[in-house]
Amino acid sequence: MSELAIDAGTPVAPAVVSTPPRTTRFKVPGEGNSAGISVITVLVLIAVWFGVTNLGWVKPIFLPTPQAVFQQFYEYLTGQANDKPLWQHFLASMLRVFSAFALACVTAIPIGIAMGMSRVMRGIFDPPLEFYRPLPPLAYLPLIIIWFGIDEVPKVLLIFLSCFAPLALAARSGMRSASQEQINAAYSMGASYLQVIRHVILPSAMPDILIGMRIAIGFGWTTLVAAEMVAANVGLGQMVLNASNFLRTDIVIMGIIVIGVVAYLFDLLMRSVERKVVPWKGRM
Repeated sequence: MSELAIDAGTPVAPAVVSTPPRTTRFKVPGEGNSAGISVITVLVLIAVWFGVTNLGWVKPIFLPTPQAVFQQFYEYLTGQANDKPLWQHFLASMLRVFSAFALACVTAIPIGIAMGMSRVMRGIFDPPLEFYRPLPPLAYLPLIIIWFGIDEVPKVLLIFLSCFAPLALAARSGMRSASQEQINAAYSMGASYLQVIRHVILPSAMPDILIGMRIAIGFGWTTLVAAEMVAANVGLGQMVLNASNFLRTDIVIMGIIVIGVVAYLFDLLMRSVERKVVPWKGRM
C-alpha cells in the first residue's frame, strides 16, 4: 500500500476551520471606552481657554482667565467671598432640583405607564402634556408667581413641570417596547394581565424610563436659573443671576461650571444605575 494510506483504526483529527480575520477590534460600531479621549478634550479646552485669556486676546469682562475663576471658586468655597458660602447655594439648589425631580418621578412615571396601557388615560393626559411641553419655562413663570406667590413652591413647581413631561412621555414610550411575541408567550404560559404588565412589559420599559430620568434631571438643572429668578436669596442660579447684574463674569462662569459638573456627575450616576438595573439593554 501507499505510505499515504491511513489505517482504518487510526482516529482522524477533525479539520480545523479557520475563522475569517477581523477587520476591527470592536464588535459593535461605537463600542469602546472613550474616557481617555474625553479627558484629553477637556484638557485641550482648558489649555485654549488659558492661552486666549492670558495672551490678552479676549477682554476679562467677556472671558476671565481660569485663574480668576478658580480664585472665585476658592473664595466661595472657604466663605471669603462677599456673599453666602458656596455650600449654602449648592444645598439650596440641590434641595429644589431633587425634590422636584423626585416628585416628578413619583407622579409622571405612573401616569406615563397608565397612558401606555390605557387609551382613556392617554386621551386625558396627552393633550395637556403635548400643549405645555414645548413651552419655555419663562413663558408660564409669571402665571405661576401669580398663582403660588414667591416662596419655595413656585421654584420647585417650575422645575417639576420641566421634569414631568419627558418622564411621562418616556414611560409611555417604554410601555410599547415589549414585543407581541413576548406578551403572547407569557399569556400562553398562563400569566394574567397584571402578571404580563409586571414581568414582561415593565422590564421592557425600564430602559426608556431610565433614559427619561436622565433627560428630566437635565431639564431640571436647565430650569434652575429661571426658577431662582423668583425672589430667591440663595442658590446657584441666584448666584449666577446676581453676579451677571454686576458684570462679574468670573463668578458667572464659576457658577455655570459648578452647575454643569453636578449635572454631569448625576448623569454618570444614572448611567451606572442603568447598567445595573437593565443589564440586558442593547443585547436583545
